[in-house]
Amino acid sequence: MSSSLVIVESPAKCKTLESYLGKGFKVLASYGHVRDLLPKTGAVDTENDFSMKYQAIERNAKHVDAIKKALKNADTLYLATDPDREGEAISWHLYELLKEKKCLEGKKVQRVVFHEITKTAIQEAIKNPRELASNLVDAQQARRVLDYLVGFNLSPLLWKKIQRGLSAGRVQSPALRMIAEREKEIEAFIPREYWTIEADLEHKNSKFLGKLNLFDNEKVKQFSIEKTEHAADVKAQLEKAAAGELLIEKVTKKQRKRQPAPPFITSTMQQEAVRKLGFTAQRAMRTAQQLYEGIDVGEGAVGLITYMRTDSVNLAQEAIDEVRSFIVSRYGKKSLPDEPRVFKTKSKNAQEAHEAIRPTSFARVPKEIKSSLTDDQFKLYQLIWKRAMACQMANALIDTVAVDMSCGEGHLFRANGSAIAEPGFMEVYLEGQDDSKGDDDEKMLPQLEEGEKVTLVQIRDEQHFTEPPPRYSEASLVKSLEEYGIGRPSTYANIISTLRNREYVEVENKRFHPTDVGKIVNGFLTDHFSSYVDYEFTAKLEDDLDAISRGEKEWIPLLKEFWTPFIKQVEDIEENVSRSDVAQARVLGVHPKSGLEVSVRIGRYGPYAQIGTKDDEDKPKFAGLRPGQKLDSITFEKALELFKLPRVLGDTPEGEEVAASVGRFGPYIRYASKFVSLPKDEDPYTVTLERALELVAEKKKADAEKQIKIFETEGISVLNGRYGPYVTDGNKNAKIPKDKEPASLTLEECVALIEAAPVSRRGKKKSKKKASKKTANKKTTTKKKVSKKKTSKKATSKKKTSKKVTAKKAD
Repeated sequence: MSSSLVIVESPAKCKTLESYLGKGFKVLASYGHVRDLLPKTGAVDTENDFSMKYQAIERNAKHVDAIKKALKNADTLYLATDPDREGEAISWHLYELLKEKKCLEGKKVQRVVFHEITKTAIQEAIKNPRELASNLVDAQQARRVLDYLVGFNLSPLLWKKIQRGLSAGRVQSPALRMIAEREKEIEAFIPREYWTIEADLEHKNSKFLGKLNLFDNEKVKQFSIEKTEHAADVKAQLEKAAAGELLIEKVTKKQRKRQPAPPFITSTMQQEAVRKLGFTAQRAMRTAQQLYEGIDVGEGAVGLITYMRTDSVNLAQEAIDEVRSFIVSRYGKKSLPDEPRVFKTKSKNAQEAHEAIRPTSFARVPKEIKSSLTDDQFKLYQLIWKRAMACQMANALIDTVAVDMSCGEGHLFRANGSAIAEPGFMEVYLEGQDDSKGDDDEKMLPQLEEGEKVTLVQIRDEQHFTEPPPRYSEASLVKSLEEYGIGRPSTYANIISTLRNREYVEVENKRFHPTDVGKIVNGFLTDHFSSYVDYEFTAKLEDDLDAISRGEKEWIPLLKEFWTPFIKQVEDIEENVSRSDVAQARVLGVHPKSGLEVSVRIGRYGPYAQIGTKDDEDKPKFAGLRPGQKLDSITFEKALELFKLPRVLGDTPEGEEVAASVGRFGPYIRYASKFVSLPKDEDPYTVTLERALELVAEKKKADAEKQIKIFETEGISVLNGRYGPYVTDGNKNAKIPKDKEPASLTLEECVALIEAAPVSRRGKKKSKKKASKKTANKKTTTKKKVSKKKTSKKATSKKKTSKKVTAKKAD
């Protein structure tokens, strides 16, 4: 009989912990959260101090049942979920759920925390338990309520004003704003011309480069030479003054130190995994979770790294002692600084009890355990191992040299070069950079002395143009989110994946481009909810949540301060802003034949072109934009081409009209009243009749093979389906017993099979939806009033949004 039950979040840790703790301990997993807010109106009572109504999460019910059963044989319950706010909240929710079920009577409950899954760390945690930290739980509940209130009120507003399926999040929306604003900067950017003058030089068979640094005794800056004529004139003067050679006036030699980067925190690990490994932030976090939870590398499952959700750059003293000893044995004493290196965190709320991300043992050299790891695990572990190793190594020493060479009176060229004198930490690791530009300083120069002359091979004048700011990559977006204080490192991967899943952004060449929908959503939020997507406002809210976690602020006053103006704004926008106001229509011109206005805008199913307006005598005509076409760049001519569909191609041999067009679900061929989809790589604007007839013939053949027997009058068919033959009346499908021959079924047998078949869940939902819609149509006079009442009193309910929030972990 086990006397102690230990609860962790992930089942991957269970066996490892049981082996470390020995007899008397049983370890089970909660599989993440065990309960969450009710996914409907009233889950948060904004009029009663934001009291919350929770329910058990159905998919984890069996795991909770297992915990309840095991608890009967235990006298102590150890809550050992992850060492962050989210982990604290999971432990608290499990405690409350078990207490509600009266499972804790006579049981001792302890909270234990560990930052690495090693035998020493686990046993030490069990020896030093604590109580649940109410401040951390309050901060997590406040964050959950804020996300619920924003998501459940803004998202339905987007559905009404733009299109269904959209969402707005408290930290997701400012991130979208960053990407959209960068795009505006790029669109508004006006390139500026400038010229550089460079000299190709040679000395004792060694070639090198010099850049014009002084002309007519004036410092040459970026825009000193802006015109072609000016550049040509400068070049001619220099060539005449040089007469084939330059005189070395001055050689300046210096030695500079370069310090290593601190060990990884969550955000820097994500950035480097994107830069160096080509991972996404989400892939980096998923792989780090595997390394943390434990992998068998020949000594049983063991955690290879410390906890990966951290904003602290501290290293434990035992880790520093181990790595310093390892550096000496592997790289020699010259690579070890006299004193351990100490780093200071930049985070306002760094939890100093946490450590930076590091290997649990530096003796586990990446190459030596590679065979036990997947490719992703090896790459990320090696990155973490090298970064942690390098942070405690000696500075790199770099020799730099600058050579000034005269080219006649008042003109100087400069050549820069560098060489590594002592590699220090650079022998192991060098931090990557975002959007770095080429630097000639790293090039080696020949041995040059003052007073010597060097051969001028040629002088080149080169035209350049300034470039717009680069679009965000995952690494640079994570870095900017961290700098602005938006969200927390553990939420960055989820923010980015949400922007992609909602199709607010597209990724081209590893850079984020806002889609038309993303631009419209951002425009709507910045126009009408500017304070809630403001960077400073969002960062301050994060700071307030951090203050709650430290016990410096109360969470209910914070929620009241947020909620009162927010819901008033929601009600005002719902009442006073129309869908057409939000659509941001762009008028392209006048139709040459009808004289009607041609415009593009966003609609329920995406961006589209329109001929005419609702105020015209005839109804407007609509055509969806083609893939790759954008609202803000499509031309009048391209928009008119969209209305060439449907294209009548001709007739089938049976005399049925054949036409090509595009519908909600993509391009298709219509023949008579039937349809066949066009393959993705084929274009409805160019497809030929011959090709269309091929597709029609294939469809007719497939339909014929699908049909086994048809009772046309009764509307009943016996068909071949994906999972075998079945009977259908168009509403219900019925399986055919194996002992029955489908082709020999009578009408009476088909009717009996359909009547006996269960109603599918999909069918129930469909009929329910239709019924509710019918009721709503009957009571059109009260519809607006009810909608408004729901919004103003309590958070709007949307199951889809709830799923998104409950399924993802955020710190």
